[in-house]
Amino acid sequence: MPSTGLPPGGPAPWSISRDLPPYRGILAVDAKDFTGRPAVEHVTITTLIPQLLRQALERAGLGQLWQDQRFANNTGDGFVFGFDPTALPRVIHPFLAELQELLTDYNIHATATGRLRLRVSLHVGPLPDAGAPGDGNGTPRNDTHRLLDSQPVKLMLAGSSEHTTHVAAIVSQRVFEDAVLSGYTRLHPDRFIEVAATVQDKNFQQRAWLHVPAPSGSLYDRGLLGEQPVSGAPSASDDGAAPAEAPRPPAAQPGTGSTITYHHNRGFVSHGDVHGGQHQTNNYGDGTA
Repeated sequence: MPSTGLPPGGPAPWSISRDLPPYRGILAVDAKDFTGRPAVEHVTITTLIPQLLRQALERAGLGQLWQDQRFANNTGDGFVFGFDPTALPRVIHPFLAELQELLTDYNIHATATGRLRLRVSLHVGPLPDAGAPGDGNGTPRNDTHRLLDSQPVKLMLAGSSEHTTHVAAIVSQRVFEDAVLSGYTRLHPDRFIEVAATVQDKNFQQRAWLHVPAPSGSLYDRGLLGEQPVSGAPSASDDGAAPAEAPRPPAAQPGTGSTITYHHNRGFVSHGDVHGGQHQTNNYGDGTA
């Protein structure tokens, strides 16, 4: 058979059964408002972000994760790499908290770039990783970048104080189930906000979870995420502190309506329009009725 000059292709999807590629955690970050910055700052930011990631991982006791990173790529306004997914709980905590603290210190003295604030996304899934060209490419990698570009995490960072909140993270439903709901990470599920992650002009929508290590400003206002305010929801002070005691959710009324989830110290999470009544789910976790 004459050569076509094209590389040999593998079997078509659904034509044979084969082994899955290895599972990898995927960490992606990018800088807020990168394209709006003066061009002279771009090179500095591009080289700075990997340095900050390395330092935060080392401070979190995860320096080896940086040394063993897989299919790493500097995206210009950010960075992405794969890692052993057994470390996912520790990447959620303490790494995100350490990254927030590191950026706090950096932004106090930043002169060459001004303040640097980062969005972070975490996902996990099977990806080719054999030391060959094309490693790391696949749906989990694509979804990681879609989560990073999704509206909720952008709104969360934009709606917070630039003096206090330097990191906003979004984790996939799978990461949330495997590392958070399972109890393997130090962060309680109440420290996360459930959202529908969508990307403008992209056919993408997934259930995901937001976490902000240092909340501030109006982050406790659910209207920030495009939701209708609910009367009686707790509010936060300007420094992000939650009220000492959250008010009781209103009693459910008969009729049709949206589902309201009440998060302790987080306010109401309202899905859909309310028509005649609301159903409540209490997520205190402390036996409160």
